[in-house]
Amino acid sequence: MTDRLETAQTQYVEAYRTQYAYRRLGPDSGTPLVLLQHFTGTMDAWDPLVVNGLAADRPVIVFNNAGVGTSSGTTPDNVEQMTLDAQSFIAALDLDEIDLLGFSLGGFIAQAMANRAAVKVRKLVVVGSAPKGGEEHLSQVVQDAFSKKAADVRLPLFFTGSTASQAAGEAFVRRAGARLQERDPDKGDSVSNPQATAIVGWCAEPDPELKSVASIKQPTLIVHGSDDTMFPSINAYRMFKAMRTASLIIYPDSGHGALFQYPETFVAHVTTFLNQKN
Repeated sequence: MTDRLETAQTQYVEAYRTQYAYRRLGPDSGTPLVLLQHFTGTMDAWDPLVVNGLAADRPVIVFNNAGVGTSSGTTPDNVEQMTLDAQSFIAALDLDEIDLLGFSLGGFIAQAMANRAAVKVRKLVVVGSAPKGGEEHLSQVVQDAFSKKAADVRLPLFFTGSTASQAAGEAFVRRAGARLQERDPDKGDSVSNPQATAIVGWCAEPDPELKSVASIKQPTLIVHGSDDTMFPSINAYRMFKAMRTASLIIYPDSGHGALFQYPETFVAHVTTFLNQKN
């Protein structure tokens, strides 16, 4: 199976009366890599350069969780239910074993899923995220980003103020807009409000010894931006220190969207990690 994120057909699968929209790219064989998206993000918010690069030698699946974009249902206000929904989607596709890549809020779901037996997770990639009880500044960062009245709110939200980072951000925005047909709709407050509640709730849940992270047994790659204001990089370091199976990469002069600022480098790092025999 071959395709590109910009042109891949949107497919649907039903689980527990929720119809999940997804797109599958890459070859038919190999361990599928399932991508879990950020706050308010849909399938069209992924960077095609990242998704297509990852799908060069493995199946890659992007999807909209319950209530998001073209998926039916209601967006939950807690990570627990989001995880159950994602597990239902994966089960409906009859996937025996998967790798997970979770970005931001998606990283919360990836952590929760890796700790369970409902889905067999082989390896884990956690990007721009935080553990339970982690430091978050979601409301302030989003408010500040909108106050800047940039051409695209993702420029101040995902990238630093440096010339190089902003240029990378503008290139990302162009790539993310390349799909011209069947783009996912933005459902506004019906998604952003419950997801914000879920993020705040996850980070407000005390876990001073990071037991929920330390219990993850799968090999894990943690990737973070040096100047992530939404989830500061101390979150990534604390997760790395709490785990025996984790490697940590921090990209320079980068914000919350570090994977979009360094797409080729990110793809190379993730591909190397997933291909390692461990």
